[in-house]
Parts: sequence; C-alpha cells; structure tokens
Amino acid sequence: MIKVALNLFFLILLSLTAAGQSGPVQNNKARVVLSLNGKWNYIVDPYENGFYDYRRKAFDASASGKGGFFDDLTHTDKSELIEYNFDYSPALNVPGDWNSQVEKLELYEGTVWYRKKFTISPNSEKKYFLYFGAVNYEAHIYLNGKKLGMHKGGFTPFQFEIDKHLINGENSVVVKVDNTRKQDEIPTINTDWWNYGGITRDVFITETPQSYIADYKIQLSAADRGAIEGYIQLAGNTQTELVKVQIPELGISLQAKTDASGKAHIRIPARKISYWSPENPKLYGVTISSAADQVEDRIGFKTIGTKGQDILLNGKSVFLRGISIHDENPLLAGRLRSEGDMRMMLQWAKELGCNYVRLAHYPHSEDMVRLADEMGLMVWAEVPVYWTISWDNPDTYNNAKQQLTDLISRDKNRSSVIIWSVGNETPLSEQRHAFMGNLISHARGLDNTRLIAAALEVHRNGTEVIVDDPLGEKIDLVSFNEYAGWYWGGTPDEIGKYHFNIKYSKPVVVSEFGADALGGFYADDKTKFSEEYQEALYESQIALLSTIKGLRGMTPWILADFRSPRRQHPIYQNFWNRKGLISETGNKKKAFYTLKSFYSSKQEQYK
Repeated sequence: MIKVALNLFFLILLSLTAAGQSGPVQNNKARVVLSLNGKWNYIVDPYENGFYDYRRKAFDASASGKGGFFDDLTHTDKSELIEYNFDYSPALNVPGDWNSQVEKLELYEGTVWYRKKFTISPNSEKKYFLYFGAVNYEAHIYLNGKKLGMHKGGFTPFQFEIDKHLINGENSVVVKVDNTRKQDEIPTINTDWWNYGGITRDVFITETPQSYIADYKIQLSAADRGAIEGYIQLAGNTQTELVKVQIPELGISLQAKTDASGKAHIRIPARKISYWSPENPKLYGVTISSAADQVEDRIGFKTIGTKGQDILLNGKSVFLRGISIHDENPLLAGRLRSEGDMRMMLQWAKELGCNYVRLAHYPHSEDMVRLADEMGLMVWAEVPVYWTISWDNPDTYNNAKQQLTDLISRDKNRSSVIIWSVGNETPLSEQRHAFMGNLISHARGLDNTRLIAAALEVHRNGTEVIVDDPLGEKIDLVSFNEYAGWYWGGTPDEIGKYHFNIKYSKPVVVSEFGADALGGFYADDKTKFSEEYQEALYESQIALLSTIKGLRGMTPWILADFRSPRRQHPIYQNFWNRKGLISETGNKKKAFYTLKSFYSSKQEQYK
C-alpha cells in the first residue's frame, strides 16, 4: 500500500507545473544582448541583515517592500542612517565564485550581495529579459529596488522579464546569493565537491521583438534517421502565424503554421544528412524565423539508441571511451570561467583517446556542451540528485524535476548529448524508487531522442559484485560506480578475484572507478596515494571490467584533480580529491597512459 500511495503521489506531482520565473529563451546568446559580466560590488552578509529586519521578517515582504540592501541607497542626507554602501564595497569578477577570489571567503557558506550598475535605452517596441547562466545556490533578484523573483538550483539558467522595471539611463541590479547547504535541497548537505558560491556563469540582458521565438527543438526523429522533427514555440502573440525553418546546406526551407498556443510541430524529410559523430562532428547552420523574429543556431543530427547489449550511434555499435569531468579548473582555482578553460578540459579528454565525457554531477555550462558539439565528444549530462536526498519531501522532488526540466530544455538541440542522467549513487528505498522513477518518466516525456541513465551503486556478497537495482528496469543502460581496489577489495592485485552478477541484459557503462594519486609521488603498486598504485589499479580494473560481456563504455573518476572539503589528509589530499588522471599542476599521471592505451585498442575494435 505504501508503494502504491507513493507512486500515486508522485504521478500527481508530475502533472503540476513548477512555479517561478519563465524558462529562458532558447539560444539566448544568439540574441541582441547587453553583457553584465565584469566587476560587481559585493557585501558579505552572514547574518542576512540586508534581507531580514531584527524580528527576522523579510524586508521585501513588508508593506513597503523596502529596507534591504536591494534598495541600493547612498547618503543624500547627513542625518540619514544607512549601514551599507555598494559604491565603496570591494568587487568580484562575474562570472566567478567568491571562494577562489577572496582568501577569507575560501570556506565561506552563506549570503553575499552583488550589485551591478548598467546603462540602457530600452525600446518600447522590444521585450527585455535579465538572464543568469547559473547562481549557486539560492538567488533573489532585484532591479531598481523591485524584486523580480528568486531561483533555486546552482547550475541551471533562469531569466526574468524586465520591460516594466527598466529605466532609460542608469539601472541597478542587486542579487542576494546564498550557497548554504540544506538537507531538503538539490544537492543536499553532503557532497564531494567544493561548494563554490556566487554568480558563476554569464549574466546579460536579452532583447527580443514583442512576438518572439521562445523555444524550438530541431533534431533527428528517434525512429527515422531520414527525417528531422521538432517544434517552434512563439510567445507574445496569441494569433496564428507562419514560421520557417531553413537549413541551406541541406536545401531545406519549410514553413509551418502555429496553433492557438503559438506552437508549430515540424517534420522534414532529409535524405542526404552527414550524421554527427565523434569522427565527423558535423554541424549545420539552422535559421528559425517568424514574422518578427529570427534565430541562428548550429545543430548536428544523429540518433542514439540501444539494441540488446549494444549502444548504437547512427545505427552503428559504439564503445563509449569516456572520462568524468567536474566544472572546475585544476590550474586556476574556481569554476571554469571561459571558453579557454573549457576547451582545455575537453582537449585533455581528446588526448586521452575519449569520444565521450560524463559532465558530473550537475549541469555544466551551455558553452561546455556546445564545445563538445564542435569537438566531437558525446556527453552524459546529469542533475545533482546525489547520495541521500529527502526522498519523501514534495518540494525536494519539484526542485529536482525543475532542474532536470531546465537541463533538457537548454540542451535538447545539442548533438553531443546522448544521455540524460537523473542521479548518482543513491541508496535503495521505496521512497527513492518512486522519486527517481518519476524523474525518469519525466525525462522521457520531455525528450525521446536520448538515452536515460543513473549512476547506480553495486553491492557485494563475498567475491560477487551485484548490480540489482529496481531502477535498472527503467533506465536504458546498466550504469554503475564501483571502487574495487580503493574503498573495498584489497590492493590492485586482489581485484581479479571478483566477478560481476548483473541482473539486466542491457549495455553496461561503468560510470566510475578509480584511485587517488598525488601527482609526482612515486612508490610501489601497494602504496596508496602513489602514482604506481593508481596505475596498477587501472590495469586491474580494465582486466576485471573486460570480463563483462555487455561492457560498452566507461567514465573513470576523474579527468583532473579537484577540490573537496571532504578530503583532508594533510600530505596526500589537503582538500583535494586526487583521483584525477591529471594533477592540479596539469601533469599527466601514469594511469593516464594506461587508460589511453586501452582506449586505443577499443578504437581499433569499434572502427
């Protein structure tokens, strides 16, 4: 009865639309934008004095709606009491996190206020949106003292329509950013990465016509590689009108009429497509236009599916030669800030012999995914349903569902994305099965052209490694993490005594294995944290995993060392997770070449 009730409860939730701001305009950067990147003044506010009065009541919910730091006041009367001043406050770079920019904020978790002034002359015939690529974690947004709204989720984009709030001339945008970890949020309190606070991705103002192209999906049909399918969604106009899709290189020019909701479904026969793949990362120029609006994009066309224990890319069996990646620059503290940072990480993956990357454990930047399109790397994209979530809290579920929705909405036109992942290493329980099972159903309802996965855990009975998780029935891959030789199973030379018992006859993609190694620490293959130990573990893991009949890919943990407060050994870790194949100085460890050699053999096998 409990299981039935839980499933019924979550099915009801699936039918509800999450409240909040409107979803971002598709392909925002292709629009006319005013960048707000650069220096923002900031105020550290651990007691949240700028948000609550002394009775702990929010200023923005008071009768006047005033009194907080978002008023952005300066002294005009010497008798006036104002206990803050953005003009004389220090500045942070945006995009960027505060932990890596200010030494005293390295371990800070709490509230920081950001303020940016900008000048604009708005056109009354246009619409304007204030767009944030990501703010970690909870953001309250104010423009010229008026609250636009709030957003939860540290890795997904959001926007607010601001036409009515803009001033012709100087404007002030203030953002309250709070990266406090909380049990009922996504992710929850306990993670194994640095909790970088701040406005970590681009901020800009988007301009559109009054009637504009809000969204579109242009992808190959999941059932027919000779047809392009999708839709165009207009906003701001309640009347039907003609929209057009043009792909000049394919000789395509199609018109369709929108319905009363502003949506037009499209299907285009296309028989001479050069299909996107790692060997041929072909992107086509695509133009979507309406009577008043036009958007340019670069889109690749491919299909991904499974048959038995094979993964099929464009109908051909493929082995996913992958590596996991965090959104962090090991050489320069903080999140990846620029295309140069992102290209460096993906180029390292290419040097390793990868055709595939797992962007863990949360949505990475849209720019990162677009670079993967261009560079020919397939992508596993993930939401931070990580470890132990508040499975029976409806608000927590809605939060996870919204983050998954935002991820799929943003990246649905990216050819590199082959897998949507709904979580990582979550413990078995009826509540968890209902929560994640419904996330899987939601993902399938949003996009039927990709595979759905989750990084499952293994269990052991003696020397038997068991993969038996109820989610295995619902996902497309047998994807799991296992750490034989590091967290269990003895030393690398003892790994060979284990064998796998995998319940599901699906393609197997091992989403994590690995061992810490301090770059430049050399010993022997039984000394943990040495490069030799990591190298020996990779050799033994490859031998063990190669015994799995359905093995069709892997993303070992991880490309480069990354920062984590959980990793505290003063010699070997010092707040670093050292499982990277590349050190924090950019040097390749011995295991890098072990995996590279294996991937070279797999590339030959799957030519």
